[in-house]
Amino acid sequence: MFGASTTQDVVVIGGGFYGAAIAIYLTKQRGFKNVVLLERESSLLTRASYNNQARVHNGYHYPRSFTTAYRSQVNLPRFVRDWPQAVKQDFTKLYAIARRNSKVTAKQFKKFTDEIGASIEVAEPRHRSLFDANLIEEVFLVEEYAFDSTKLLEWAKEELSEHGVKVLCKTTAIEINNGKDQTLEVLIQSEGLESNKQLINARHVFNCTYSGLNQFKGDFKGTATKLKQEVTEMALMDMPPALKNVGITVMDGPFFSTMPFPARGLHTLSHVRYTPHLNWNDECGIDPYQKLDIYNKLETRVDRMVRDVSRYIPEIANAKYVDSLYEIKTVLVKNESDDGRPILFEKHPEFTSCYSVLGGKIDNIFDIIEKLDMEFLC
Repeated sequence: MFGASTTQDVVVIGGGFYGAAIAIYLTKQRGFKNVVLLERESSLLTRASYNNQARVHNGYHYPRSFTTAYRSQVNLPRFVRDWPQAVKQDFTKLYAIARRNSKVTAKQFKKFTDEIGASIEVAEPRHRSLFDANLIEEVFLVEEYAFDSTKLLEWAKEELSEHGVKVLCKTTAIEINNGKDQTLEVLIQSEGLESNKQLINARHVFNCTYSGLNQFKGDFKGTATKLKQEVTEMALMDMPPALKNVGITVMDGPFFSTMPFPARGLHTLSHVRYTPHLNWNDECGIDPYQKLDIYNKLETRVDRMVRDVSRYIPEIANAKYVDSLYEIKTVLVKNESDDGRPILFEKHPEFTSCYSVLGGKIDNIFDIIEKLDMEFLC
């Protein structure tokens, strides 16, 4: 740690993939020498960066948000280029369109993918046979990948060390205040040590805490963009042989997905109705992680997921449930109706050098970097 107080160029709060990537960018591309990365957990990339569907999107997921879909098309090849060691491509990815209750027809879905330039073709009979034809209108073969968060962690640790970023785990930022000489003051505390509070003076602060974006005391007033928090359950399944090397998404109303989860050698199973357990509008003082900690995680909904999904894909009934990943999911309230996943990139008017950053998908990191490229940081 530091002494009673210290001055740094940059403090990045939040050691998920975004926080680590931004800290590396600031040292590697922008030349900052004194960068501190704070993470409340005992290791980096252990929360939302790990507890998710591990999907590298290629646009198919967002037929009601052209911008989100198009940006995924732009960003996927860049993600594969920059993190090839973390990307799993060797599986078959299928998107199926439900006959009933879908908000998009097969014809509309094909037109949408053509508009964003996404690769798509009608699936072969052996893949179509996985589905109940009475419930599925059409099945498409697409290009979409999965990522291994443990490989991203290895990359982050190596790059952070090489570029001299000081990483403080088990450390929480408590307050952000205006300081002297156009600096910001960040009050930090080590886990379990009430007396061990320290003050960091920083020229720039990047708030990359995802679900904790608005949980600071002091002069920080929170994001202008309204956020919604959800407690979610992602089931981890050992798939039967017919589904071992397959990822499936069924659109778009009875919305569910199963994807390879490379970090565990399993598949995730998520369902639009059963994955979200609890939700509330975000506000300061309601700590999402505390709500998650006290939530009864024995009330798994995996049985209901499997029961509904097996109507469409009968072989899912033979999958073995292994575990559930419970996490907080944070979304922008304004995008609930169209399922868009734009980035949040706010420069706070009361803090001229404080930024709050959030991305709904891992490939959004490139949208964040493009924003940072346009910022004057000194």
